[in-house]
Amino acid sequence: MRWYTAVPTAAVATGAAVTAYASLYERTHWTLRRFDVPVLAPGSRPLTILQLSDLHMTAGQRSKQEWVAGLAALQPDLVIDTGDNLAGFDAVPPTLLALEPLLERPGAFVTSSNDYYAPRPKNPLKYFWKNHKRVHGVQLPWQDLRDGLRKRGWLDLTNGTGELVVDGRRIVFAGLDDPHLKRDRYEQVAGPADPTADVRIGLVHSPEPRVLDRFAADGYDLVLAGHTHGGQLRVPFYGALVTNCGIDRARVRWLHRWAQPTGDHPAGTWLHISAGLGTSPYAPVRFACPPEATLLTLTARES
Repeated sequence: MRWYTAVPTAAVATGAAVTAYASLYERTHWTLRRFDVPVLAPGSRPLTILQLSDLHMTAGQRSKQEWVAGLAALQPDLVIDTGDNLAGFDAVPPTLLALEPLLERPGAFVTSSNDYYAPRPKNPLKYFWKNHKRVHGVQLPWQDLRDGLRKRGWLDLTNGTGELVVDGRRIVFAGLDDPHLKRDRYEQVAGPADPTADVRIGLVHSPEPRVLDRFAADGYDLVLAGHTHGGQLRVPFYGALVTNCGIDRARVRWLHRWAQPTGDHPAGTWLHISAGLGTSPYAPVRFACPPEATLLTLTARES
């Protein structure tokens, strides 16, 4: 009898230990990733981009707020926010406060589903079903966040285009509203990216392949996205269980080549998907996938 009861007891203990690690330690193990992206013309000096995504901020998350504010010490040339910043009605002031030191830098952003709608309890198994029904909470004061970022000079690229001169380099952008909600309107930004710019960057929250293909076809050198949380729960030696979008599991986080170089587009198109800094308040766990921001260093490509 003891032999039969020992196995489930051990399994329960292991499960409890994993849950405690995922919810109490890894969920707040703030991590900075670094990648080099060879997209600049040969001979160019480097340019740094800090990408933030999926903060899912609540007012009481002081550790996250302090860590994000501290990223200003990196002195990035440019800051990009790819959405899902909010997780509560009272989250706009602390989110803007956390971003305050970074708002001194040039920046751009897109808004997305968890800026618009409050989180709600969900069955986590639904993410294993294709075309599952979206469940939204009540509307959040996302306009206050948008207006706060705009007021400090950050470009709002939600279904829009724009450009910045950063460290003497001209950067052109196109961005989309959230494809996860089918709010993207690529026709509003469509057309070849300016070939005279030093670098061409696309922004979108959910990295749907149909959107990534259009950015690549229009000649964007780099596309930045979030949404996936890197899978949030990853199995060692297997990876993410789900991506919550059309991207393949192998490219659910970090830097990957999306389109190969051509004569007309010598940099090709690189894709960086941030694993993000937050979780839903109703699923506050991460496993083998710590919360993270990314410092991308754009470097010269080979001639």
